Amino acid sequence: MSEYTRRQFVRTGAAIGMAAMSPGTLAAFARRNADDTLRIGVIGCGGRGTGAAVNALEADEGTRIVAMADLFEDRLNGSLGHLSGIEQFKGRVDVSPDRRYTGFDAYKRLLLDGGIDYVILATPPHFRPMMFEAAVDAGVHVFMEKPVAVDPAGVRTVIEAASHADAQRLCVVAGTQRRHQECYLQAMQRIRDGAIGEIISASCSWNQGGLWVHKRKPEYSDMEWQIRNWLYFCWLSGDHIVEQHVHNLDAVNWAMGGPPIRCTGMGGRQVRTAPEYGNIFDHFAVEYEYANGANCLSTCRQIDGCDSRVEEIFRGTKGQARTHHGFAEIAGQQNWRYDGSNPNPYVVEHQDLIRAIRSGERLNEARRVAESTLTAIMGRMSAYTGKSVTWEQAMSSKLDLSPSAYVFGDLPVREVPVPGRTPLI
Repeated sequence: MSEYTRRQFVRTGAAIGMAAMSPGTLAAFARRNADDTLRIGVIGCGGRGTGAAVNALEADEGTRIVAMADLFEDRLNGSLGHLSGIEQFKGRVDVSPDRRYTGFDAYKRLLLDGGIDYVILATPPHFRPMMFEAAVDAGVHVFMEKPVAVDPAGVRTVIEAASHADAQRLCVVAGTQRRHQECYLQAMQRIRDGAIGEIISASCSWNQGGLWVHKRKPEYSDMEWQIRNWLYFCWLSGDHIVEQHVHNLDAVNWAMGGPPIRCTGMGGRQVRTAPEYGNIFDHFAVEYEYANGANCLSTCRQIDGCDSRVEEIFRGTKGQARTHHGFAEIAGQQNWRYDGSNPNPYVVEHQDLIRAIRSGERLNEARRVAESTLTAIMGRMSAYTGKSVTWEQAMSSKLDLSPSAYVFGDLPVREVPVPGRTPLI
């Protein structure tokens, strides 16, 4: 495997941008308006990438999976085998051997070869900014999983690429599925309409047990093991406050009308201390302050044997709203609980993207999800260092968790952060 530095990884704009301006790409834009078929490429063939591909196929009869890319051949083949074996999608998964790409540059080759209308980005989050930037430069509509970065440097890349997507009238949808769930949509509309008055405080939680772990095998290099076990390395996942709890923080930002202005956090590594758990924490508690003076207490935990809680609560001058997956209620001057249908939001988010592509409407969620991602990152920064962090500090931070090179070889695990010792960058 040849070596790729970060500079080589992110320096895709010139080459792919040239392709975006070619007659073939312009013809592809015309075809999107004239042909109901939408050809989809999948970059990142793990569980979430495979699931997102299924959701895209469920969303519309006109979708086709025509190209796939992953760092690892076994992951790509496993995903393709699963998709090809689903009876209801027979004939709609057609990925010829020359459209199967592996290696660190697989995403570039998929995008440069063209022939797709939108791409699913579902690799470990570290790679999201560079791949989103490359997809925009290629003139391709995007569905990208959350979070969209693991550090402020990546967030800034996503925000800049979001502006370029607007200039090209590209549609971008993020995997913050609460934004596409009917009960949440109705609850947020009622909050905006004043059903609970002015929000004065909020709380949000994603507290659950442990998740999967990929044990190291003798044949793995440091780099391969960390990427296969990506959840437990901050440079790849952003830690679970970023990788998972971003959903709840995004919902709070939604209700508050924007991101927080500062935060103070704490956290630690109490239970998951073995080497296979890398260098992330297993619990966080962060207090966020918003521009209107309201505070939000955010908690997240991944420890077995503890009570689970995944929800958001908003307390206002006239009542209270409570939301979680498939549920929304308001207690106030007029009590309300959502009792309508709740179509699968993982499918609806693709339906919303497809509708926007076909209609030509402007739909770009990239900056919004980048801000929610930074909300989670600044909470992690505060907990890791023991320092309060403002929005401006986080947005301008020089923190960049990228390795010096992308190559299967040695990659020492960074030390576990220690509040009071770990510097705030």
